Amino acid sequence: MVNAFVAILMGSESDLPVMQGANDVLTSLGIISEMKITSAHRTPAATQQYIVDAEARGCAVFIAGAGLAAHLAGAVAAHTLKPVIGVPIDSGPMQGMDSLLSTVQMPAGIPVGTVAIGKTGAKNAGYLAAQILALQDPELAKRVKAEREQKAVNVQAQDRALQESRKS
Repeated sequence: MVNAFVAILMGSESDLPVMQGANDVLTSLGIISEMKITSAHRTPAATQQYIVDAEARGCAVFIAGAGLAAHLAGAVAAHTLKPVIGVPIDSGPMQGMDSLLSTVQMPAGIPVGTVAIGKTGAKNAGYLAAQILALQDPELAKRVKAEREQKAVNVQAQDRALQESRKS
């Protein structure tokens, strides 16, 4: 997957602080990504054209964040056979619960893998995209594994520090 990249889409600029987490994870793992603001409702033709163009250029996974009506991930999934990961944005009066339900309730045959609401979900979308790409890239798989192992080391160090502080 030499030219493979991950496309990160969002419905509006206000989603960028959340979706930046997906981009940060991908960058830290050496994965090329691009970010685009496009709307399932306000720019449906442009959204569809971007999906077609991105696939032609080597997009392997789409990550779509959306709040409120949360139709972007579904709109993307309707136009591609590539994996689509939906990130419900924690916005609006329901703080993302409406987005979560809209994203997970896709009709059979048009799946959207859905992660948690908000920034943690965006980061996990980046990790999930990396794991998908790692199926075909052994070097990436090693980097993903090393990062996970480092997180375990960090937790163990935090526990040791806690135990030491309790002895004092």
